[in-house]
Amino acid sequence: PEVTPQVVNTSITIASSESDTVITDVVQNIEPAVVTVVGTIPGSQTFFGKTADSQVSGSGFIVSQDGYIITNNHVIEDAISLYVILSDGTELDADLISRDIYADLAVLKVDGTMPAVAPLGDSEDLKPGETVIAIGSPLGTFRNSVTVGVVSATGRTLDTGEGYNMENLIQTDAAINSGNSGGPLVNLAGEVIGVNTLVLRGSSSGSASAEGLGFAIPSDTVELLSQQIIEKGYFARPYLGVGIHNVTTSLARRYHLACEWGGDFTAVAAGMTAADAV
Repeated sequence: PEVTPQVVNTSITIASSESDTVITDVVQNIEPAVVTVVGTIPGSQTFFGKTADSQVSGSGFIVSQDGYIITNNHVIEDAISLYVILSDGTELDADLISRDIYADLAVLKVDGTMPAVAPLGDSEDLKPGETVIAIGSPLGTFRNSVTVGVVSATGRTLDTGEGYNMENLIQTDAAINSGNSGGPLVNLAGEVIGVNTLVLRGSSSGSASAEGLGFAIPSDTVELLSQQIIEKGYFARPYLGVGIHNVTTSLARRYHLACEWGGDFTAVAAGMTAADAV
């Protein structure tokens, strides 16, 4: 006998109005905690043979009612004075508590009544495909702009070109532009799960272009670092005192190494812990 195949309807209907409502609610709650960070860089401009100070700007967000603010290190690096602009336009002088160049994070402090506090979520459980919201001040002019995207991947590693890598980054296609640095990447639960830090536009050789390659520092890293800075005024990092070259599969095959991944010690700095052990 002939068997008539049954068609199973596996489609899922999602009301766009419900999704839009969740996003707008999250933005409404988080946006008051997002700030624009403005710094003054001495003698960085030249006019008619004379040097003049210039201003740089980025984003940040309030993490406590005491006025602690998280942003990127590269936003405030070399600045001799800082202030932040709250979502309502209020300007407050800011002090740099401490910073960590390797995580590209900095903690600022302002005095006054804080309009809101952005809660830090758990980035460990992030999955590719999750909807995320980026809030920041692109170009320093369009304050508290909102873009929406997804988590493209987790655990990304990028070479900074400064002799160290940034590790465990969140990749997202939410639009991140100049000035968004230091702003929050937020999940639909209204929690900050990352700090937007950079975007790639193309390959290092310039032979290819790309869009939608944004990266954020995971909130677990942010919480660990910021808590210690707020409590102690600094973040302690262990220092071994060696130069390490990453071992790749191709490198291992070329030099007939016993393993295909890991690190190869290339130098030992004098007077450091590693030198004492040699």
